[in-house]
Amino acid sequence: MAGTNTAVWAGRIVSGIVVLALLADAAVDLFSPAMIEAEMTATGFPANLAPVLGIIILVCAVLYAIPRTAVLGAILITGFLGGAICTHFRLGEMGAPPQIICLLLGVLTWAGLYLRDPRLRALLPLTTS
Repeated sequence: MAGTNTAVWAGRIVSGIVVLALLADAAVDLFSPAMIEAEMTATGFPANLAPVLGIIILVCAVLYAIPRTAVLGAILITGFLGGAICTHFRLGEMGAPPQIICLLLGVLTWAGLYLRDPRLRALLPLTTS
């Protein structure tokens, strides 16, 4: 029982890191789009879409943070991060820092959910009993 409780708390911490990273990204997109204008233009997106992306990221983070909607949030986060990875891949940026960060955030998203949700651990056991 103690090991399960430790896993749940570890999952909450990992999930909290993911949520904080996404909220920070959403805040920049929503409140300071000029900071990312060059990156938006370089990836082929109009800079005026930054607030829209910020809202999408914010919704994903909130859904992930709420236990009842965490799986949906994780799926949406994975899709969003996959799109970001694909965008950089399209630009010929294999292994670029944004891709690595997105990949790590995606792994942390599911690792945090796996640790904090016993239903997911039962569905995908890492060890056999």
